Amino acid sequence: MYQFNWRPVFDNFDLLLKGLSLGIGIAVLALAIGSLLGLVAAFGRASGPRPIRLLVAGYVEGARNIPLLLLIYFVYFGLPLIGISVLDNLWSFVFALAIYSGAYLTEIFRAGIEAVSKGHIEAGKAIGLNRWQRIRFVTIPLMFRIVLPSLGNTFISLFKDTSLASAIAVPELTYGAIRINVNTWRVIEVYLVVGLLYLVTCYAIAGGLRLLERRFAMIR
Repeated sequence: MYQFNWRPVFDNFDLLLKGLSLGIGIAVLALAIGSLLGLVAAFGRASGPRPIRLLVAGYVEGARNIPLLLLIYFVYFGLPLIGISVLDNLWSFVFALAIYSGAYLTEIFRAGIEAVSKGHIEAGKAIGLNRWQRIRFVTIPLMFRIVLPSLGNTFISLFKDTSLASAIAVPELTYGAIRINVNTWRVIEVYLVVGLLYLVTCYAIAGGLRLLERRFAMIR
């Protein structure tokens, strides 16, 4: 019968905590870069000329229908073959995750842009705001409030996706679990602890985001 031994896992718990903090940092970076990419692409798809709309549509459909792991391998192993070798394994993963998340955020932001009422836009015109001022002071703030729940869900999804960084030896949480497992062979114990860390962290992130949503909901 299998004998549980938690000692090797907790002796290396600092490795898991470092991996957890790195995973959260990667998710934050990927969300920030992906949001910038998605915001620009969303405005291009919502109100850009036809060539821009087609280009954005191709990006969105391509990125959303390619497995993330394949995209990671392409960025990390493929780009150096064509002369782009400035990214290490960490930044290769951040870049791949940002491209991947940007495609989903494009559609989220586009839906938010289209949900902003024309009355608000007309009010902006009435007080003399030009197009870029209306985007900055009217469309984007209102859109952000609309898409905040979806943005939060995307962040949680990105945090869980950081587990794939272990495929290119980025020392996040899952990679730490693999190292402990290789050295101690406590398969069940290490993955139970790591699964619990993911679960608790995701619930903590979700709770923080719900508080943020309620705070924005009180702003009228």
